Amino acid sequence: MSLSFAAFAMPLAAVAAVALDRLFGEVRRWHPLVGFGHLAAAIEQRLNRRTRFAGLLAWLLAVGPGVALAALLRPFAPFIVDVVLLYFALGARSLAEHAEAVARPLREGRLEEARQRVGWIVSRETSQLDESGVAKAGVESVLENGNDGIFGALFWFALLGGPGALLFRLANTLDAMWGYRTERFTHFGWAAARLDDGLNWLPARLTALTYALLGRTRSALNCWRTQAPGWDSPNAGPVMAAGAGSLGVRLGGAAIYHGQEEIRPPLGDGPPPMAADLGRAISLIRRSVLLWLTVFLMIGFLHA
Repeated sequence: MSLSFAAFAMPLAAVAAVALDRLFGEVRRWHPLVGFGHLAAAIEQRLNRRTRFAGLLAWLLAVGPGVALAALLRPFAPFIVDVVLLYFALGARSLAEHAEAVARPLREGRLEEARQRVGWIVSRETSQLDESGVAKAGVESVLENGNDGIFGALFWFALLGGPGALLFRLANTLDAMWGYRTERFTHFGWAAARLDDGLNWLPARLTALTYALLGRTRSALNCWRTQAPGWDSPNAGPVMAAGAGSLGVRLGGAAIYHGQEEIRPPLGDGPPPMAADLGRAISLIRRSVLLWLTVFLMIGFLHA
């Protein structure tokens, strides 16, 4: 009996954490990641000497203590610790809410509001985007954050339990804060960007495969194979290329970051996305989560 429970403890904890995220979403006040963000900002202000060594040291100081504490606490109540940590690491409901906050005004013709809303979830300039540009930015964010905010955490949870999910989420947060190619972060943020790339390499490809299986599979796999290598990010490329091919939309193209226009390679196969495609992207994410949980339960059943 104990062996059976141990085999199902991980998948049941994953189901419980996903259910909590679906019911309650992110904690509105006193979210641990908000506190972590303040801590990371303070560390960066004190240690940023614009060198790679300083960036690596800052990363270890920011991530190490929390993950070590989680690993120490886990043996005392493994199921509870796993559920809580994975719940805090997930952002599925928040992602859906942000996408709907963009899609609703876009559907109703309130373009200025849609531009503002999508500007909250992407780092590009959004004030001059047309309807298709807003929808494109939103769909790209949904597909990429499906990996960063959901599937990467689930992957490392499956390997290392709650501490693994926490490790991934903190590393991804530091990449979002420090992993920019600007004068301030080119060297200091190098470790955060590279460590996030390493932790994300396999989860991103499993996410891309999941997107492909749950949509236009042949097109998604072809886009992944032919288009992803041209993308700057080794992980975002496969995820967004497969997702765009699965949905049958065209992503990529020109975008303005930090005042500079970047011409990005095309991703996907089909027309430019519109407001309705944001809902289709969220539906793809939700079906992908169900598939991952099903696989977790099947693995637990085989072990039991």
